[in-house]
This record gives sequence, C-alpha cells and structure tokens, in this order.
Amino acid sequence: MTDDLNMPISIIPVETVREQNGLAYSSRNSYLNEKQRREAVVLYNALMRARTIVQAGQKKWNIIKKEMEEEIGKSKEAKIDYISCNRTDSLSELSEISKNNSLISLAVFFDKTRLIDNIWL
Repeated sequence: MTDDLNMPISIIPVETVREQNGLAYSSRNSYLNEKQRREAVVLYNALMRARTIVQAGQKKWNIIKKEMEEEIGKSKEAKIDYISCNRTDSLSELSEISKNNSLISLAVFFDKTRLIDNIWL
C-alpha cells in the first residue's frame, strides 16, 4: 500500500516476541486463566505445524489450514475466529502458498479473550 500511494515509508518486519512456550507476548494474555494460558500454546503449535508442512512441499492452503484447525482443536477452550494465508505485499488471500511472500495469521478466542498470531514464510 505504501508503494501504491508513493509514500516514503519503509516497513521493517520483525519476529514476534514469544514466551518460552511459544505464546506471543501480549497484554491480552493477562485475561487468560491458568488453564487457558496453558492451552493457548496451540496457536503457536498450529503455526509451526503449517511451517513444517510448507517446508515439506505442501502448497495447497486448504490442506494446511485443515491441519492447523486440527492442532487448535486439541484445546477444548479454543474457538477459531479465523485462519488466513495472504500475500505479504498486498494481503490478498492465497489458495496456494509461496514460501517467499506468504503470511499465515490466525485469531482464536479463549472465552472472551481474542488472541492473534502470525508467521511469515
């Protein structure tokens, strides 16, 4: 978008800062009870599962997404809001993944707390 609008802005992506178990640091984590906090690691596990599947050669998003849903489903507390795969440069949705310009993101509710996370491929 910054290129389209000829804005002299550089976007510099950085890695998500995570707790030891992989859960992304967030002020929202304070709203989780102890059980939810333990189970919230399924978000990170799902993202890492997607990365592993892509590295093994799978490109079809529907197959990768299903694997992620199964991983998140291991938590009885988690309710998926969305799981998405988009181009990093335009955020348009992808049906097939390219290792060079894909962003996998998700949002999952634990009761009323909505946690978000993502990885760049």
